[in-house]
Amino acid sequence: MQQRAGAGLGLALVSAATFGTSGTFAASLLDAGWTPGAAVTVRVLIAALVLTVPALLLLRGRFGELRRGSRGVTIYGLAAVAGCQLAYFNAVQSLSVAVALLLEYSGALLVVGWLWLRHQQRPRRLTVLGAAVAVGGLALVLDVLGDADLDPVGVLWGLGAAVGLAVYFVLSAQDEDALPPLVVAWAGLAVGGIALALAGAAGVVEMQAPRVDVVLRGAEVSWLVPVLGLALVAAALAYVAGIFGARLLGAKVASFVGLSEVLFAVVIAWVVLGQSLSLVQLLGGLLVVGGIALVRVDELRGGQPAAPVTPSQDLVAHPR
Repeated sequence: MQQRAGAGLGLALVSAATFGTSGTFAASLLDAGWTPGAAVTVRVLIAALVLTVPALLLLRGRFGELRRGSRGVTIYGLAAVAGCQLAYFNAVQSLSVAVALLLEYSGALLVVGWLWLRHQQRPRRLTVLGAAVAVGGLALVLDVLGDADLDPVGVLWGLGAAVGLAVYFVLSAQDEDALPPLVVAWAGLAVGGIALALAGAAGVVEMQAPRVDVVLRGAEVSWLVPVLGLALVAAALAYVAGIFGARLLGAKVASFVGLSEVLFAVVIAWVVLGQSLSLVQLLGGLLVVGGIALVRVDELRGGQPAAPVTPSQDLVAHPR
């Protein structure tokens, strides 16, 4: 059990770290004139393409399982991939990035609420305390206290991103009669990428992607470098590791470990882009880690692993 939990924690941290590189890669493209919609769509579609061959090899003789799981994969692709991304980028149109991120990562609290309401996993006091400490730390890391502009429409978009993030963790944790994690990641990315491309074709998402050199770590490089970084590291590897980690840890713990993505993003931006870290941000980072630890300790003290989310119980059978 301890080995399973240790492996799950390692994979969840790998997922958070690789997701955390997306801001640095994307920043170089956005500064060169790319729109967020174009960067996200290219990232998701290339990642799906890269995972196609290994996914098809895993599915040999098992395509019936993919058909049976098509509803869940479709919800995953539309809500956890395309929906979460679109909602977040719409949120940052009228909110600061810090506030939008804080709203999106409140999805960890939604996971706790879902497990309580749907699966009678009432959060214990230590989990509640850990959630409060982690969210407070996240607010310090993102310097939310310095941002007072809260547009109601932007807040709604941010909460929509939180729902997408919660769906990601809940569906990723499904492990009974489930498709292999790599297959789930591939199919979800394919569905999400197609949805984003159609949204772009319909004019819902602005698409501009000038093929010019970009600046990364103070040097001019081809636009392909950040695009491949987004697709291979911040999408393909991140989603596969995240699904593996969530299945080993359970949706609740995995969602709180996912908060560390913001810490990785801040550190990576510090190392690569030279963006400084304040003492308050460092304190916030310690609080996030402490909150995650409290949630994990509470899980261990409970004496039982998190109940797996089964196909008859999860969002696949009961979509919102």
